[in-house]
Amino acid sequence: MSQYDFRLNSNFIERMNYYGRNGIKFLFIVDFEMRFPVIMKLTEAKSSCIKYFIDGANNYSEYADNITNKNKLKIQKNIVPFKVYEKAFNNVIKHEKAGNSYLVNLTFKNPVKINLGLREIFYKSRSKYKLYFKDSHREFVLFSPETFINICGGKIFTYPVKGTIDAAIYNAKEILANDKKEKAEHLTVVDLLRNDLNIVCKDVKVNRFCFIETVKTNIGELLQMTSEIEGKIKPELNKRFGDILSAMLPAGSICGAPKRKTLEIIKETEPEERGYYT
Repeated sequence: MSQYDFRLNSNFIERMNYYGRNGIKFLFIVDFEMRFPVIMKLTEAKSSCIKYFIDGANNYSEYADNITNKNKLKIQKNIVPFKVYEKAFNNVIKHEKAGNSYLVNLTFKNPVKINLGLREIFYKSRSKYKLYFKDSHREFVLFSPETFINICGGKIFTYPVKGTIDAAIYNAKEILANDKKEKAEHLTVVDLLRNDLNIVCKDVKVNRFCFIETVKTNIGELLQMTSEIEGKIKPELNKRFGDILSAMLPAGSICGAPKRKTLEIIKETEPEERGYYT
C-alpha cells in the first residue's frame, strides 16, 4: 500500500495564497494523491513544454508551433483483465455492504498504443479543458469537459458530474433522467460537494439539479448529468485559493462518499496510484 495521506504540502498552499492575495495569475496542476503538485505564474507557462486550453483561454498557436501531422489518431486499447477488475470490485462491494462507503469511484489504468505523439494529440483534441505537460520526469496530456470549481465575485461554483449515457440510444435523455441508480449516485456526490463547500463557504445552495449536458467524443456524443452548487466564500478565506483548494480536494466525483473513508478504500483496492490522469 502506498504511503500518502491526500494532503497538499504547505509550500504549495502558501504560494497559491500569495498569488491570490496579490492578484498574480497562475497555473497549477495537482495529481490525485496530491504528492506532486505544480504551480507557476501564468507568464512562466509560456514554455514550449506546457500548453493549455482553459475554457477558451490558451497559450499557443497551432501555426506558430508548426504542428503538421495530418494523420488520424489510432488507438489500440489493452483493457485490464476481468479477474483483476473483479477482485477489486468485490473488495469495494464488501466495504459498501459493511457501510464503510455509499459510493466508490473505482478506476484502473489501461495501457494504450497510439500512432501520434502526446503533443500532437493535444492539438488535435477538442475539449473545454485540456493540457499538455512535459518536464524531465514525465510527459502527459489530459482533457476534461467538467468544471470542478469556478471562483468569481467572492463566490464559488462547483459542477459535479455523475451519470452518463450514449446519446445515440433512443430516448437517451429520458432514460438517464429517470435512472434511479444514476440519480442516486448523482445525489450522493451533490451532497458531498455541498458539505465540502460548507467548509470554506456560507449560504451554500444548489442552483440547478440534475440537468443534462452533451459531450462530444471521437466516437460519438454522450449525455451527462450535472448540477450547479454555489456558496459565498467566508471572509477569512477571501483570495486564499490554496486553503480553499486544499479543503475541497480530491474532487468528490472522482472518489466517492464519505470522502475520507472512501479514499482509504481506493488506496487499499486500486493496484496503482492514479497520479495526474484523473
